[in-house]
Amino acid sequence: MVQVNKGQWNGYETVILENDILAATLLPGLGCNVIRLWDKKSQREILRTPAESDLDYYMTKPYHFGIPMLMPPGRIRRGSFTYDGVRYQFDQNTANDNHIHGLHRLQSWTVTRSAAAGEAAEVTARFRTADDENWMRQYPTPLELEVSFRLEGGTLTQELTVTNQGEQSAPFGFGTHTWFLIDGEPNRWTLQVPVAGIYELDEELITTGKTLPLGEHKALLEGMNLQGADFDTVFSAGEGKPEAWLTRDDGYRIRYAGSQPHFKHWVLYTRGAADEIVCVEPYTWLTDAPNLPFGSETTGLIDLKPQAPVTLTLDLEIIHP
Repeated sequence: MVQVNKGQWNGYETVILENDILAATLLPGLGCNVIRLWDKKSQREILRTPAESDLDYYMTKPYHFGIPMLMPPGRIRRGSFTYDGVRYQFDQNTANDNHIHGLHRLQSWTVTRSAAAGEAAEVTARFRTADDENWMRQYPTPLELEVSFRLEGGTLTQELTVTNQGEQSAPFGFGTHTWFLIDGEPNRWTLQVPVAGIYELDEELITTGKTLPLGEHKALLEGMNLQGADFDTVFSAGEGKPEAWLTRDDGYRIRYAGSQPHFKHWVLYTRGAADEIVCVEPYTWLTDAPNLPFGSETTGLIDLKPQAPVTLTLDLEIIHP
């Protein structure tokens, strides 16, 4: 059984990609977030899912649920930078008058295609930033964003294509803030991530540009048990494949992988000591990338040339024991 269905969440239409293994629920009208990923075989929620009663909270912080898309991810000092002669001033929406987690929040995306054929269910949606005055006020170069979701077997693939519709180059960064549930059993889960170093953060939680040794986090290379883990940490991905593994002690596994060469950084976040969730966040650009004195090979800042699309792909795979 492979199908694409429609549903409702607080009066907003949802699109549900479904097969015999998984059901993925998208919310196109509020940021095209994957708000739910239900594992049919294991009868468990994979992601932190907003309840109907969470509407007010979701409208304030939509990036606290599901797989929200961050454009760009992380903080920008004072929300300000200049790129290719253009001044960008993002809203100062966090402590110390900095900006956090980008301009993509609750925008309505237009579903342009949905299909269920063969082994795959697919949905494609589009958003043009020129249609959003608030976005253009902060980021004056118009972009066209197209995202496709494909569910096949135990894998949900998310593919974002970004096209600069302006006349000069523009800076772009992308990441997700993916909320994986660990069910109040951190002792049963290990996390393996190919990290090479830790980016030092200053007192404002913004990257200094200095890289620190992994220290105790070196355990992430082989698999770190999440009991007692407390992450709010930015890592470099090194030269290995950007592929994280979350494994339960019974062999249940989650693989989360980004496409090369763009995904260069990981952020891990547990909101205090790991208990209910661990956020595994692949980033293309480093926090405050446009203001750092390093080239794009280090920061991951993508130079969007006019009419030259860039495609970024993430795979989320569930492997049952």
